[in-house]
Amino acid sequence: MIYLTLAAALTAVAAAAVVLAPSGEETSVPAPLESIFPAPGDTVVRQTIIEIDLPVGYSIDLYIDGVWVPTDEIGFTPSTGVFRWQPSPGASLDVWAGGEHTVRVVWDRTAGGRPDPGEYEWAFRVQ
Repeated sequence: MIYLTLAAALTAVAAAAVVLAPSGEETSVPAPLESIFPAPGDTVVRQTIIEIDLPVGYSIDLYIDGVWVPTDEIGFTPSTGVFRWQPSPGASLDVWAGGEHTVRVVWDRTAGGRPDPGEYEWAFRVQ
């Protein structure tokens, strides 16, 4: 009786995993990018932070809607290689306007080996 209950529970968990699994495709980004946020095609709120995750030892140039973002406006965590930027008063962009925005990131390895330049561009929408 216990084995039948456990088997039924396992079957229910497996069925729930299949039904509740995300139906969209995962966003693939070119190497060496590890992740980006927001993802291409996402619709986000006005408080959204742009997040770019690269391996440790890379630097970036960031462009929002074709406008270069000065490096001193970009938050960076050296131990993780995560870059973050968000509009703010006095920054390149004060607030996100509603509508579509384009992000372009240009990177290169600055430590730990030979250069590894590249770039990626994507768009998302702000509500």
